[in-house]
Amino acid sequence: MDTVFVKPAKLERKWFVIDAEGKVLGRVAARAASIVRGKEKAIFAPHQEMGDFVVIINADKAALTGRKSVQKLYYHHTGYVGGLKTVNFEKLSARHPAAPMENAVRGMLPKGPLGRKLFKNVKVYAGAKHPHAAQNPQLINL
Repeated sequence: MDTVFVKPAKLERKWFVIDAEGKVLGRVAARAASIVRGKEKAIFAPHQEMGDFVVIINADKAALTGRKSVQKLYYHHTGYVGGLKTVNFEKLSARHPAAPMENAVRGMLPKGPLGRKLFKNVKVYAGAKHPHAAQNPQLINL
C-alpha cells in the first residue's frame, strides 16, 4: 500500500466550533485533538498536518468529574534548580480561565514540531464570543 502525500495547497480545511459549557473537559479536548489532527478524514497520515481548525468557546464553563476541581494539579518548571511549581485546577482557572482546556488539548496532540504546529489550529476562548465568525464555523454537538 502506498503512502499518501497530500499537498497543502490541495487540502480543504474547515472550521468547527465546540461549545464546552456543561461538557466534560477531557471529552471536549479529545474531540478537538482528533479533529485538529485530521483523524476523522479518509486521507489521514500521522506525519502530516491535514486536520481542520477548532474553536472552543465557553472553556471556563467545562465540567470536571469527581473531585478533580480540588485535587487536579498542573505542573511547570521555572528552569532553575528546584523550580517545579504546582497549582491546582481552581487557582489556575481563576487566573487563566482557558488554560485547563489548552493544557488538555495540547497534551493529546503529538509531541515535537508537528504537535506545536497543530496546536496553532486550536483557538480556545473563555467566553461565548470569538473573532472567527467570518470563517463560518460549523457547530459540533458532543
